[in-house]
Amino acid sequence: MHISEGVLSPPVLAAGWAVAAGGLAVGLRKTPAEELPKTALVSGVLFLISLVHVPLGPSSIHLTLLGMAGLLLGWSVVPALFTALLLQALLLQFGGILSLGVNTAVMGAAALTAYGVFQALPRRFYLLSAFAAGFIAVIAGAALVTAALFFSNGNLALTAALIFAANVPLAAVEGIVSVFMIAFVKDHVPRSRKQERS
Repeated sequence: MHISEGVLSPPVLAAGWAVAAGGLAVGLRKTPAEELPKTALVSGVLFLISLVHVPLGPSSIHLTLLGMAGLLLGWSVVPALFTALLLQALLLQFGGILSLGVNTAVMGAAALTAYGVFQALPRRFYLLSAFAAGFIAVIAGAALVTAALFFSNGNLALTAALIFAANVPLAAVEGIVSVFMIAFVKDHVPRSRKQERS
């Protein structure tokens, strides 16, 4: 879901930076100091997971773990994603600095959508909720990438549609991965006192 440099139009780039800046402001305000190690760990995982990717036109497909990142961090996922994407752009030329705002906005919105879906569904269906979160995160991200490409250049409509279609099977895989991960976390990771009270 990384959009390469030089693909998007200036209005789309500006809108992406505006949304990303708002998300960063909220995310940083909602990230307490004691959550910084977890946020940094998730950011590192997001950085590493996208190194195994398949180029697809001006974008690429790869496991994102956006659903799990959203579930684990909530709004803190936006600064975690921004950090991972910035390091990828600087160290690996994956994505770009100008497109960093759009990439952060796209992935942040996708992760927060997954978080909202998981929170909205009944707790007794937590495995189904985990699948839905992983699936919807990829679909939401792909839809936003498609929109960004389409509104930047109508000639990219076919490419945008192909990128969306290629991400549908990936969404199913992400849903299954999310089920296994949330089951592992539920069975093996002790809850904090704060979580036990909520």
